[in-house]
Amino acid sequence: MATNVKENYLKAIFYLDKEDPNISLSDLSKEMGVSIPTVNSMVKRLQEEKWVVYQKYKPLKLTAKGRKTAALIIRKHRLTEMFLEKFMGFGWEEVHDIAEEIEHVRIEKFFDRMDELLGFPAMDPHGSPIPDKDGNIKPRDFKVLSDIEAGKVVRISALKESSQEFLHYLNRQQIKLGTVMEVIRIEEFDKSVQVQLKEQPNPMVLSADVSSRLLVDIL
Repeated sequence: MATNVKENYLKAIFYLDKEDPNISLSDLSKEMGVSIPTVNSMVKRLQEEKWVVYQKYKPLKLTAKGRKTAALIIRKHRLTEMFLEKFMGFGWEEVHDIAEEIEHVRIEKFFDRMDELLGFPAMDPHGSPIPDKDGNIKPRDFKVLSDIEAGKVVRISALKESSQEFLHYLNRQQIKLGTVMEVIRIEEFDKSVQVQLKEQPNPMVLSADVSSRLLVDIL
């Protein structure tokens, strides 16, 4: 039986697997902020539910059932974020924590109705894809801003990372999804990127750390 804690573990494993499929209990312990014995106990429960497969000294894996369950939790989370932004006026830096609570509502038609009201969006406010009702995720082929050569015009389409600190930074720089900019220069020394935003009169410099978190389409 699903519980909020189990769902959070499944979601964490799903995200870790995207970064590196060789997931250890230590990796999951760090992600969840709990001890390895606590993780070990929960993994045993998840295995009993046939959501994961784990053998000592081997990577932790989601089963097909576990992967679909995790994707559907993420679907609820991302739909909620979109609803909060579009209909309730929350900023993209505010929606995550609220969605963390609402994603555990286990009434499917609630989220189906939310999806319908939103017009069946493909992306959440941070540009991350929203899984469909079967847990399928349609990949998008974005480029990382730090990899774009000078002279190209791009549109910000998604974020690799969406911490509140980063989103507040982007707000201060007036950068959001859909922002169009031209790459003016890449600094060889520190890989910072000078860009010219379409809406602003003067160029700005984005650090290598910032530009590596911005996913773009080339126009």
